[in-house]
Amino acid sequence: MPNVVVVDRLDVLVIVDNVTDSLSSNPAGVVSEWAGLLASGRIRMVTGSSTCCAHHGLSLLISARTGDKTETLLFDAGGESATFLRNAGILGIDFSSISDVVLSHGHWDHAGGLTSAIEQIAKARGNGNVNCYVHPDMFAQRGGTLPSGIVRPMEPVPNPDQLTQAGATVVSSREPQLLGNGAFYVSGEIPRITPYETGLPGHVRKSDDGTTWEPDPLLMDERFVSVHVKDKGQFIFSACSHAGIINVLNHARAIFPDVPLYGLMGGLHLSGATERIIPDTVADLQRFDLKLLAPGHCTGWRALSAMEQVFKNKVAPLAVGKQFTL
Repeated sequence: MPNVVVVDRLDVLVIVDNVTDSLSSNPAGVVSEWAGLLASGRIRMVTGSSTCCAHHGLSLLISARTGDKTETLLFDAGGESATFLRNAGILGIDFSSISDVVLSHGHWDHAGGLTSAIEQIAKARGNGNVNCYVHPDMFAQRGGTLPSGIVRPMEPVPNPDQLTQAGATVVSSREPQLLGNGAFYVSGEIPRITPYETGLPGHVRKSDDGTTWEPDPLLMDERFVSVHVKDKGQFIFSACSHAGIINVLNHARAIFPDVPLYGLMGGLHLSGATERIIPDTVADLQRFDLKLLAPGHCTGWRALSAMEQVFKNKVAPLAVGKQFTL
C-alpha cells in the first residue's frame, strides 16, 4: 500500500464543467458559484460578465491541507484556453499555489487549456518549474467512429515539446505516482475487470505509421487521483471514467484495502452509447457505501437522475465555480 499522507481537509474548486447551476440547493460543505463569489467579495452583484461559463470539459483545482501546509493540484484544464482563463480569473485562482498538474487522459476536452494553464502557473511561480504528469499513450491522434463508419478526428492534446515550451517539466509514466508530498495518489493503468464496462464504443486512434485508424475503446492511458481525508476515507477523482467507474473504485479499494471509500467526483461517461450500462452501474455503486457522489461533465442527465433516485442527498452534481469542502 503506497505511503500516502492522511490530510486534514480537502477543498475542490470546479474551474470547468459542462454545467452552470447556482440555483439548486446543495448539501453541507458545498457552495455554488454565485454564493461563493458574493461571499468572497469577488463580485457585488451577479452579472453575465462576472460569472463563469460552462463548456464541455473538466478542470478541477484540488487542495489538500495537513496542519498548516497546503498542497494544490490542477486536475485537467478543460477544452480550451479561453474558457479556462476566463473562469480562473473570475474565481481568483492563485496560480502560484499550484505545484503539480495532472492530465487524466488524452482527450481535447481535458487538455485544450493545458498549455495556457501551465504558462500561467510558470509565470506566477517565477521559476518555470511546473510538474506535468502524463501517460505516454495520451499523444496519439484519436477519433470517434460515426454510424456511417466515417471517423471524426479529435483535436490532439498538446505534445510533450509544447508542454515543455509552456514551462512544464513533463513526467511521462505508466506507473502510479505520489504527488504533493504524498497527499495525492495518481493511479497507474486501471485493470478492466467489470464485464459490462467495455470502454468507449467506436473510439479509435491513428496507427504508429499514421495511415490507418485502430480500435481504442479502452483508453488505457486514463488515470484517477485519490486523496485520503482524515476521519472520512478515500476520495476519488475520475475525470471521464472511460475505464468504468466500478473498475476505478474496485482498483482504488484494492490499492488501499484498509481505507474506506468516502466519495467520488468527476465524469462517469454514462451518456450516449454508454447509457445502456446506467442500471448496472448504479446498482454496483451501492456496494461501496459512498457518502458523497459529485458526478459531472460527461455523466449525462439520465445517469444523474438515476443516481439521485437511489442516493438522494448524497448526490451533489458538479457545476462551474462550485466549491466542495471535506
